[in-house]
Parts: sequence; structure tokens; C-alpha cells
Amino acid sequence: MPVLLVAVSAATAFAGAWTEPRGAFYEKLSYNYYYAHETFDGGGNRAGTAGNGKFTDNNISNYAEYGLTDDLTVINALTYKWLENENDDSRATAAGIGDVDLGARYKLHESHAGIVSAQVLVKIPGTYGKSDPLPLGNGQVDAELRFLYGRSLYPFIPGYANVELGYRWRTDGPADELRYLAEFGLDFTKSVYGRVKLDGIYSMDNGRKLDGSGNPTATNNFDLGKLDVAVGYKIGPAWGLELSCRPDIYGQNTAAGTNYSLAVYYKTP
Repeated sequence: MPVLLVAVSAATAFAGAWTEPRGAFYEKLSYNYYYAHETFDGGGNRAGTAGNGKFTDNNISNYAEYGLTDDLTVINALTYKWLENENDDSRATAAGIGDVDLGARYKLHESHAGIVSAQVLVKIPGTYGKSDPLPLGNGQVDAELRFLYGRSLYPFIPGYANVELGYRWRTDGPADELRYLAEFGLDFTKSVYGRVKLDGIYSMDNGRKLDGSGNPTATNNFDLGKLDVAVGYKIGPAWGLELSCRPDIYGQNTAAGTNYSLAVYYKTP
């Protein structure tokens, strides 16, 4: 029972270190609204954007996992975006398929002390041009290797903890990144759960210094820390709903905004 409880909690929180059972499927469809009227400058301080600038990203994203074996899970993430960036002097809009993530997670070890997994991910640019006035991304390929550790907190509390550390190699202009994550999830009742997650990016500052992107969230050399707070409701064994708020709490050379999300998920009962 404790293993099942934590596996359910972890699955509703993008699985963490856990892998899907063989033949099991998990899918999450989200509507996201991101708004920023401030930036983090080169010193990490919050500042207003030039010309009273405002940036919005409305998007619908789909995240899916499938268990090829009990130890190996394949991953796919796809997003359709509607962007707008305006200030006192100009306005730019864009819409289309953003970057696509393809990956796999492999469970290396499982014991009473927790689960250790390794994950590889490739990001492929979507149907846009990186020289567009408002590009949907950086328009290049990324590759990432990440290690994950997750542990049940039962019988102390009905929850779990998860930590992750990875390195992302980025081609062309953008800098490579060190990526880190710390997460805590808790079942308040049999149907209601919560999650808090710190999701961070530390730039290696080896990217192209000249940065002419019209998208303030797709600069070449940036740091960013996001605090994701979510509450979910399990409608039944297979379906659930989730609300989340994810403010950007620290960073450098990037937008400083907040993302709001409404999601529905389905998993193999």
C-alpha cells in the first residue's frame, strides 16, 4: 500500500524518479498562461521592461509517458503557443508548435531507501524560424542527461520527496545549462493532493553574447528559478484535475513573470 500511494502521488507530479509499469500510460493536457512585465537584469535584480513592455505566453501542452518495461519509460512533450510581446513603440505576435521533447527514463535502483533513475532528453525545435520577430523558442537542438532520486515518506506522512540534477548541452547560440529540481508532494486526503517544487536553471555562460531574440524567455545566457505550487483532485482511479501557480522567484537575463496552469490528466488505472 505505501508504494502504491507514493507511485500515484509521483505520477500526478510528472513522475519524478518513478517509472511507469510495463504497458501503463500517463498523459497530462494543460492550458498555461504566462505573463511578465518585469525582467531579471544581469545582476539578478528585478527591473521594469523597457517601454512598459509586456509579454504573454498562452499555450496548450501535452505531456505523455509510456512504460516499455517496468524499468524503462519513454517521454514526449508537445506545446502549441500563442505569444505576444508589446511595448509603447511596437507589438509582435506569434503562434505555432513550440519545441518538442523526446526522452526516456530508466530505473537504476530501487530499495527501501528510494528510487534512483537516469533520464535522457532531446529537445527538437518546432515549426518556427529562430530569426522570426517573436520566435517560439531558440530554434536549435538540446540534449540532456539527468539523474533523479525519489523516496516515499510513508509511514511518517502520506507523501514523497524527489530531487534531480542534470546537464543540458545546447547547440548554436544558447549556453549549456545545469538543471536542478527539488520537490515535495503530499496527499491531504484520498482524493486531494498538493505539491511544491523548485525548478532551476543555472547557465554555464558559454553562449553567444550577442542576443537579438524578440522572446524575453529565450535568451542565450540566463539563470532562472521557478517555484511551482500545485493542488490536484483525483476524480477516480484514472482521471484527475490540477491547478498550479509558478512564479519566477530569481534569475538573470530573462523575463520575470508568473505561469498559471489548469490541467487534466489520465493514467492507466
